[in-house]
Amino acid sequence: MIATQIELFDTKSRQLQPLQSSDGKKLRIYSCGPTVYRDAHVGNMRTFLLGDLIIRLAKYLGNEVEFIQNITDVGHMSEDFVEDKMLAQAKAESKDPFEIARIYEGRFHNDLKSLNITAADLYPKASECIQLMHDLIKKLIDTDHAYVGSDNCVYFAAQSFAGYGAISGNRLDALKPGHRFEYTEDGAKRFHADWALWKAAAGRTEMIWESPWGAGFPGWHIECSAMSLHYLNQFVDLHLGGIDLRFPHHENERAQSNAAINSEAVALWVHGEHLLFEGRKMAKSTGNVILVSDLIAKHLDPLSLRLCFLENRYRSQMDLSWESLKAAHLLLQRWREKTALWRLAKGSDTKQAESFIDEIVTDLTADLDTPRALQKLRSIEKAQTLSDGVKFKIFESVDALLGLDLLKSPAVKGELPENLKKLFELRTAARIAGDFAESDRLRDLLLENGVSVKDSKNGQSWDYLL
Repeated sequence: MIATQIELFDTKSRQLQPLQSSDGKKLRIYSCGPTVYRDAHVGNMRTFLLGDLIIRLAKYLGNEVEFIQNITDVGHMSEDFVEDKMLAQAKAESKDPFEIARIYEGRFHNDLKSLNITAADLYPKASECIQLMHDLIKKLIDTDHAYVGSDNCVYFAAQSFAGYGAISGNRLDALKPGHRFEYTEDGAKRFHADWALWKAAAGRTEMIWESPWGAGFPGWHIECSAMSLHYLNQFVDLHLGGIDLRFPHHENERAQSNAAINSEAVALWVHGEHLLFEGRKMAKSTGNVILVSDLIAKHLDPLSLRLCFLENRYRSQMDLSWESLKAAHLLLQRWREKTALWRLAKGSDTKQAESFIDEIVTDLTADLDTPRALQKLRSIEKAQTLSDGVKFKIFESVDALLGLDLLKSPAVKGELPENLKKLFELRTAARIAGDFAESDRLRDLLLENGVSVKDSKNGQSWDYLL
């Protein structure tokens, strides 16, 4: 029998919890979105896929969903607190910071489309929600959860919230002054672990707004509290984000939101784990930051990345590699070729197909066990006891949940770019002329450009090197 309720691992309670609609009408889901000062890398995409999988499954099971994901386009201080990330990138590219934001926001949406990640119902921008933040800050000040410091910044009084630390396990009395997440404001704060809700402009001249406390800009955490409470009617059934946001961002966000409404504002906190690339954390310093566009440049189907993510449990650390991406690319091609053949089969045992589909849906409702679901698909593909018609029906139904475009026509090899096409033609001429040294040189040159050449009695053929 098919499971009808989704269970997810809640970071706060540290156990599986059912995903439920608190108002009996729809599931209200909020996910932290990108800070649009650069391209989102594939590690970010793993977190964004988490929301997509949950939403696809929830809708498949008959739930109505409202999904909000913010766009952080006001920037926030970098970890070394020397310069705001948005302003630093604007300076590096000699552009207006809001132009930078729109460029990278557009790229973010293109990457989501490339990975078949369902668009949110709304993408509120932080820069367009300043008044919401002002209103929330004022409420926190009025209820003694926030105060204006001697530097004209507004701070959240961490000690005013008794439940601090429930998500991350960090206790206020154990946090040391000057820890890397909140810089020390030269005695302006009452308690060293208080954090800024609104920062005074001081010498800053760009990306500042007028406020009841003077010109300035919002702190990092306040925007998500303001947007989630406003757009989801004061309660969030499921809050998503990467594990790196658990502390301090989500811990501080929870304190602000709960203090504002005087009750728990989020039912479930669900986090996606870290992604490594070939054994190392992705970082500019190590030169291994991988983007969706990098896959496309290597002629890999972007959905090969999605398939690699599905091969791993969302809350397990994952090590991605070019080899695993190439293997996933080839598996996608094989499955698409087979579904194209299975589609031609006449008739199928609907009851038999539905039994397998229900098993896979049940795997997904059990904390998104995508590895087990894919394992079942591999077994179904090879099963001698299942007809082609049954296999097609299973793959067709499950693809609505996995989003791999398994019914897409198998890839047709396109033409080579003009420069490589010329090399290929020159090699043909060299072989006809019997100049095998030149033929080998041109073959190696094509290989360096990602094109493999094979010779047969019918002539030479090429393919992209995966």
